[in-house]
Amino acid sequence: MNTDHRISRNQKRTSEEIYKQACKIIPGGVSRNTIFHQPYPHYISHANGCYATDINGIQRLDFGNNMAALIHGHAHPDIVDAVIEQIRKGTAFTMATEAEVLYAQLLCDRVPSFDKIRFVNSGTEAVMAMIKTARAFTGRPKIAKAEGAYHGTYDFAEVSQTANPTNWGDINQPNSVPVANGTPQSVLNDVIIFPYNDIERTLAILDQNASEIACVIIDPVPHRIGLMKGQPEYIEAIYEWTRKNGALLTFDEVVSFRVDYGGAQQNYSVKPDLTALGKIIGGGFPVGAFTGRSDIMKVLDPRENQLLFPHSGTFSANPVTMIAGRITMEMFEKDAILKLNILTKKAIDQIKEAIKIADVPISITGTGSMFRLHLKSNAPKNYREAYQTTDTRLLINEMLDYLFLDEKIMMINTLTCMFSTVMTQKEIDMLSQALLNMFKRFKSQLHSLDK
Repeated sequence: MNTDHRISRNQKRTSEEIYKQACKIIPGGVSRNTIFHQPYPHYISHANGCYATDINGIQRLDFGNNMAALIHGHAHPDIVDAVIEQIRKGTAFTMATEAEVLYAQLLCDRVPSFDKIRFVNSGTEAVMAMIKTARAFTGRPKIAKAEGAYHGTYDFAEVSQTANPTNWGDINQPNSVPVANGTPQSVLNDVIIFPYNDIERTLAILDQNASEIACVIIDPVPHRIGLMKGQPEYIEAIYEWTRKNGALLTFDEVVSFRVDYGGAQQNYSVKPDLTALGKIIGGGFPVGAFTGRSDIMKVLDPRENQLLFPHSGTFSANPVTMIAGRITMEMFEKDAILKLNILTKKAIDQIKEAIKIADVPISITGTGSMFRLHLKSNAPKNYREAYQTTDTRLLINEMLDYLFLDEKIMMINTLTCMFSTVMTQKEIDMLSQALLNMFKRFKSQLHSLDK
């Protein structure tokens, strides 16, 4: 080891000093670009409930909740106590644990479409395994996904999540646009892109590839597209198309599972064949899961004479995550969800009032315990309407910096809030007042942008 790069635990340093050290040993100084910030990221000291304190002792109200992963906020005592007890017994084993079975039973009892389930270690891995399961079951190579939708970093799942006006093509036939440089053309050829919530165009595009599509992936409340709900008639139309053409309807509920007791899918008359999960089901620990119909999930069963999808993972279903997740979801019961969603609705109403008072062109989308602000008068209906220009992005960054530094409020970098059950009316009032102050401060810039 190069001793020049070692960091002393006893040496109190500023965020700038830590980041300078980080840049010597980590590309860009961060291991996930979502926390990157110019001129340097701010470093956390500790967090509790809905408040996070940085290494300078500054406390902030946290509406990011680690990118929507913490439904009960930070360091919930029930979760902490259970995890500490398990850690004393061991963290991961080359043996099965009852913790996995108990948690699997809880989730399968909770949602009608969950016949069988397997656990993995991230939302990305859950979507990847779900796609591979669909391919193994159908014997088909292609997948179809909505333009702009984020489904993790698997090559196939990430196609067109960052499409822009220079490359997204005709809305009637959107291009398959790579995210990472060097993405093979063969990957792009096997990913069909359609416009979200557009029945006519989506079905026409799917029809062109009907015999080759293994699954259609839908996020029922896609954050990156704009955090607008999938319309019931749209979801039903895709479901019927998959029945007719031998494909699977798969849901990415990594984020949207928080929407209701049975996830966002609870609010539709049809149910998906497979579902990918993550975020809140880990109780603050790395997690993912994919679940669905028994006959489909059988492709993973090592007891089968022909194993169609061999699947494993060193830390999958580790008991720490399983216990943290089970306790989290036991606490996230119907009354807790109802209370949280009502609180979020109150926040949206107060923010709409702040928008009216400040007279700024802002709209809000979202559902359940999450919402997103858009710098335009009319709420977007699809990815292309929600697309952020360079000027929009720059203004959003200024607004986020203002909230972070002046109002001591943390939001996700799309101006999105993800609520936690430990929040109260006090925190809602703090948020709405901070946003009112921000709207007034940036009023002229917001109106210039909306012209």
